[in-house]
Amino acid sequence: MDGPQHAAAPLISFYRLIPDARPPQRADRSAGGTLPTRAFRHCEPATAASGYGWYVFPPIDFSLMWDGTDIVWTYKGADSWYPLDSAQFPGFSDYFDERAPDDVKSFAPPFLGASINPGIVQVWTGIFARSQPGWSLLVRPPANLPRRQGYELFEGIIETDRWFGPLITNLRLTRTDQPIELKRDIPLVQVQPVPRAAYANDTLASFENLDSIESFTGADWQDYRDTVVAPNVAPVRPRGQYAATARRNAKQDQDAAGTCPVAHANRRTLDPAVG
Repeated sequence: MDGPQHAAAPLISFYRLIPDARPPQRADRSAGGTLPTRAFRHCEPATAASGYGWYVFPPIDFSLMWDGTDIVWTYKGADSWYPLDSAQFPGFSDYFDERAPDDVKSFAPPFLGASINPGIVQVWTGIFARSQPGWSLLVRPPANLPRRQGYELFEGIIETDRWFGPLITNLRLTRTDQPIELKRDIPLVQVQPVPRAAYANDTLASFENLDSIESFTGADWQDYRDTVVAPNVAPVRPRGQYAATARRNAKQDQDAAGTCPVAHANRRTLDPAVG
């Protein structure tokens, strides 16, 4: 008789600390319905990138305004604008202290923080994250969603298997003297799982540049025929051929593996008390 079955630990666990924050959700292959229909149906590179990871949202509707020197902010339900240095999420500090161990009280993460660099704001999503060993989270702008006006997002890689802290992002404000609005129903960032080996120096140092067409081998020319020539000489050029091939290859890879490649990588309980 088989022994007890243990559920595989998830690759990523998201912890919602701000009660009203919208939970992260799977990123959408249609980029929230904004991809053109033709791209959604036939462009596998665009849909794969759009659906890779999870959307993370602002925990409240809020606005920022920058005059080129100082930043002020307000939020839904507030009756004024407030100078921004470091700001707690409304009511969260008391909520946190009521529930935190005694030695952790008064250490609630700030919601917003203004950098010493002009126009830079750090935003906490209200979420913590923990990943399985060897996996990090790339925090980046949502893939293929139209960019919001008035700010740009920095990108960063957080080693969430080793560092258990606030899931944050940094904004560079690009517009002065006008309110810049962020909405809790519009993704602020997209977080994507990345194996640490993928961005290790030894991995990224492993590349070569081939400087002329004479570098093509016979196999390269055959691949060129398959990907460029054949579709253009066929009587009817098939639509979505790359997408169909990619889906077929993905199914073959899954069948060969038999399961998710991280399903058995680690079965420990994900405990927020574990550093």
